[in-house]
Formats: sequence, structure tokens, C-alpha cells
Amino acid sequence: MLPTSFWHLVALNLWNPSGVGMGLAMILATALLLGFVHGITPDEHTWPITFSYAVGSYSWKGGMRAGFLFSLTFTLQRAIMCEVAYFAINSIKVVIENDLYNSLVYIIVGLIMAGSGVYIMQKGKIWHMFHSHKMLHSQGGANPQTAPWWMPMVHGFVAGWGTGAFAIMLYTTLAPNMGSPWLAFLPGIAFGIGTMVMQMLIGSIFGQWMARRKLSENARILLARLMSGRTLTWGGAGFMLVGGLEIIFPKLSGIQFNTGIKVHNLAHLGDGFFLAVILLFSVAAYSFFKSMRDIQHGAVLPEIDPKPDCGHQHHGHFHAPAAGENPPR
Repeated sequence: MLPTSFWHLVALNLWNPSGVGMGLAMILATALLLGFVHGITPDEHTWPITFSYAVGSYSWKGGMRAGFLFSLTFTLQRAIMCEVAYFAINSIKVVIENDLYNSLVYIIVGLIMAGSGVYIMQKGKIWHMFHSHKMLHSQGGANPQTAPWWMPMVHGFVAGWGTGAFAIMLYTTLAPNMGSPWLAFLPGIAFGIGTMVMQMLIGSIFGQWMARRKLSENARILLARLMSGRTLTWGGAGFMLVGGLEIIFPKLSGIQFNTGIKVHNLAHLGDGFFLAVILLFSVAAYSFFKSMRDIQHGAVLPEIDPKPDCGHQHHGHFHAPAAGENPPR
């Protein structure tokens, strides 16, 4: 005989929870499960960022760390906003239901993404993202670096200000029904933990995928950093472009296709799906093949510390092989 609490969990409404009369445990369980769904489904506030930093880590541990750091400050932001929503629910509704607000978040997130990507690429003296081999022809140039270890945390906190179905349920349904201002932040914590678990899993998968490329250790590190830098740069540019267009043409934010799937992030495919899936993987695919071609054609030759990023920068150099010189294996 299964306990009553099990059946209560099974009966939880993750599509449109009421919050009223649910009780503390059920509200937190709902927030946690919503976090799992949020973390595993395509979301413009999570996937592009976790992917970009995870592939740059070139290891499953580094990818998991990227997912953890991103989600840590994302959780903090959601906890803060749940507390604010408890006291000012009407004001919160006005803000998060305004399409202009989300467009502005896109621009800010994109700006940070692009800035991080340019940082990675410029540290390697790669001034043209699509023509790295033209800039890596001389001795003494520094290699592309991994982003600072804390950058996913900055991204997580900023991305958390984006809104959608999950944020609306947290701020307008779950947090206001906690019954005490001392507890109002807890749904944000529970939601963040659920998101964190899934983002750590996804990050480790992306990092492991990069680690399994059949390249020498140094070439794989170079590939990871080139791909991470390019994906962040051009993905960030895409975020800013979409946000800007939606401000100029507000009706664009309302374009979406209904799938009939009663799972948030999959029920309606709009600008979020475009940014999280179509834009992200288009840019990532181009970055991967372009970087692979540069390395395989001998356009760049890495001479770098092969140790994975452990929260600090590794320095080294690149040079192109001299005429008749074969790259070391």
C-alpha cells in the first residue's frame, strides 16, 4: 500500500497549480518538480548559457560545474523575487506580463554572452571570429582562454530575471500562498534546486561530448575554447538582435505555435524556443565545424596547458607550423 503522500505528489498539477490550500510541503514539492521540468526542457534562459560554458570546459566535470555555478545564482535570484512577490504581487504581475520587459532581458543577457565570448577570443588574439587562422600565424600570441570561473554565476543571476510560465507560477501562485514572509523565498529555492540538478546533468553531457572528440589533448582544448567563444559571441548577438527587434516590432514577441503538449516550454514554441534551440544549435554547429576545420588543416597549432579549467586561467601560446613541419601528435 503506497503512502498517501505519494498519491498527493502524483496528483500535483504542474500545468496550472492553484497554490491555495496546498500546504507548505505540496507547494515546495510543486516548485521542485517545476524546476526539474524547467531545467530539462528547451529554455532560452538556461540552455544557451550552460551549453556555451560546458563545451568550453572540455570535460564532464567542468560541464557539471558550469551548470552548478549558473544555477546557484539563478536560484538566488528566484528566491529574492519570490520574497518580493509576496509583498508586491500586483506590481510584479504588471512587470513580468509586459513583453517589453522580457525583450530588455534578452538584450542584457545577450550583451553579457557576447562580452564573455569576445573575452575568450581576444585573449587568443583572434580578432575575427570567422577567420581565426589569419590571426594565429606568429609566435607569441596568447591562446584563447576559458571564461573566468565566476562568469556563469553572473549569467545565472541576470538570466533569472527573464520571465515565462514558470516565473509567473512561482511569483503569482506559489510564493504568495506560503503564509508567512519568512517562508516566501522557499519556492524560489526549491525551483532553483530542481533547475540546478537538470542543468548539472545537461552540462556534464555537453562537457563529456566535447571530451570525446578524437583529437589530441591540446587540439581538443583549443576546439573547446574556440567553440565556446564563438557560440557565446554569436549567440549573444542573436539574443540582442531578437530583443531589439521585439522592442521595435512588439508583435514579434507574440508569434508562437501551439503544439498541444501540456508541458511548459514545449506547449508554445515562440521566441524562447528559437533562441534556445534553433539559434543555439545553428551557431554551435557552425562554430564546431569551423573550428575543427581550422585545427585539422593546420591553421592553428595549440601549445597549451592540457589541464582542465579549475577556476583559474591557463596561459600558453599558439603558432602555425612552419613550411614542411608536421604538427606533433
